[in-house]
Amino acid sequence: MTTKSLLFNREPSWQENCQGLRHKIPENIQSWTYESGSLTQRLRNYYGAGVAVKVLLQRWQTPFLSERRLLKLPEHQYSLIREVLLHVNGKPLILARTIIPASTVKTAKSNLSKLGSRPLGEIIFSYPKLERIAMDITLINPSTWTQSALTEVDIKQPIWGRRTVYAIAHQQMLVSEFFLPEILK
Repeated sequence: MTTKSLLFNREPSWQENCQGLRHKIPENIQSWTYESGSLTQRLRNYYGAGVAVKVLLQRWQTPFLSERRLLKLPEHQYSLIREVLLHVNGKPLILARTIIPASTVKTAKSNLSKLGSRPLGEIIFSYPKLERIAMDITLINPSTWTQSALTEVDIKQPIWGRRTVYAIAHQQMLVSEFFLPEILK
């Protein structure tokens, strides 16, 4: 069996974003977690054009159970799974995992399956009818990351993340983003 993720040893445990949860998140992480615009654009506004994407994994496979449930996907349906590292001059800023069902790829006219090293946010925030459907929050301990992820990024502390269900013309996708220590300085 192929690994479902180059980032995680096991599926992270997520909490639904509900009233009161925000106050449990450190202030320096709240502004990133609750950013309503493109994180890529925010990074570029701060760091300039040097923000880059390193693709760690991009292939068609079945998502994790909670990802399938959130997107209401059948058990054996493949989705395009993409895991990337956003960085500037080699400094790691965000690890991200995206689940794009085939129907969403089709609706987006293949733009989402041919991203290469372009940031996803650059594409999806250009769609006029992009909707944000739901968001969950997590705090991931270092033991959850794979050795592969730890080779890319030196993670010695718990990392906060968010996962957001977006819809383009009513076709959903799931974007999970994890905020690395460098971004919080």
